[in-house]
Amino acid sequence: DRPCPRSHPRTCMKCGQGTAALVIRVGDPFCRGCFREYFVHKFRAMLGKNRVIFPGEKVLLAVSGGPASSAMVRQVQEGLSREAAKRLRFVPGLVYVDEGAVRRQSPEQREQTLAQMETLLQATGFPYHLIHLEEALELPPSILQPGPERTRTSGPSGPSYKEAVDNFIQQQRQDGDSGTSLPGHSSQDTPAGPPATPRLPDPAKSQELLRSFEAAGTATAREELLEMLRTHLIVQTARDRGYAKVMTGESLTRVAIKLLTNLSLGRGAFLAVDTGFTDQRHGDVMVVRPMRDYTAKEIAFYNVFFGVPTVIMPPLFTKRREKPSIHQLVERFLLGLQEEFPSTISTVYRTGEKLSPEPAKASSEAQRWLLCLCGLDTDGGEWGGHWG
Repeated sequence: DRPCPRSHPRTCMKCGQGTAALVIRVGDPFCRGCFREYFVHKFRAMLGKNRVIFPGEKVLLAVSGGPASSAMVRQVQEGLSREAAKRLRFVPGLVYVDEGAVRRQSPEQREQTLAQMETLLQATGFPYHLIHLEEALELPPSILQPGPERTRTSGPSGPSYKEAVDNFIQQQRQDGDSGTSLPGHSSQDTPAGPPATPRLPDPAKSQELLRSFEAAGTATAREELLEMLRTHLIVQTARDRGYAKVMTGESLTRVAIKLLTNLSLGRGAFLAVDTGFTDQRHGDVMVVRPMRDYTAKEIAFYNVFFGVPTVIMPPLFTKRREKPSIHQLVERFLLGLQEEFPSTISTVYRTGEKLSPEPAKASSEAQRWLLCLCGLDTDGGEWGGHWG
């Protein structure tokens, strides 16, 4: 019942002149201008440090409409502009997976959401693809096998990255710096989105998909099923359209939640694959997580300050009186601790940074789990293997 103390303006810790607009962490006040520079630099530094995306390469950005993926798209837009100090040199495309059927949206609500998303995707000027979760029922069996690895898949310090840079520079000189890295100048991809009025899939397919989710006994199983189908759809879209990499928008907060969730689900051997910067289990398509250094708080402030549009989706449906999923319980637990101990989520995240992806590698196709494509951890010694 004590009165709230009057807040005093703080000075930006970086420029020392502007008035702080937010405090990222305790003792880290930023003005808007410095916060924007900090946010942009972190994204470019993450890509520059890892060097897994080559100049001229096609990269598919998985957009959900949420805060993190929307901020990721904005960073790519700004990085590709000619005014950028260190321009990004890859060719982006966008993909959105419509999950309205399993989120209990009516046909009218799904049409409205699809129209909103298409408006946002068209505004970027990038090629985009709207796909429905029902299409997962028609995926080929080959999706359950890793594709053939591409030739340029050496490590961050390997010669392939330098070779790609040299080839790109030579191509730019031949073309007179015509901007081939920009999506509008790409000869390999064209805007291939759906018609102006998005069409919903056959209602029979929606009912079949819904029955599959209802057959999953628990909310946890439905969460896992949704993530698996979504991932397979995005990877298959990347293969069909010739994209070498897929960017997803998991934030630092989401990665920390996923770490503890996977431990609870018996996927401890695959933590580095499921939460690391790169995920190469699919072979020909690499999944990259460039937003994993941003907290949910940083992303929220950036979107509000700089007008990044988002589309909020309803949660996955649950049965009456059903217990929350493990994913929801872990999220509530971590966010609750974060309120009292502000370093909780960053500590969990840094612990995951020390994990190696080696345990998830398989020596043959027979040693892979069928759905997640991770290697069987049967050589766990006294600790035993994976519980499924």
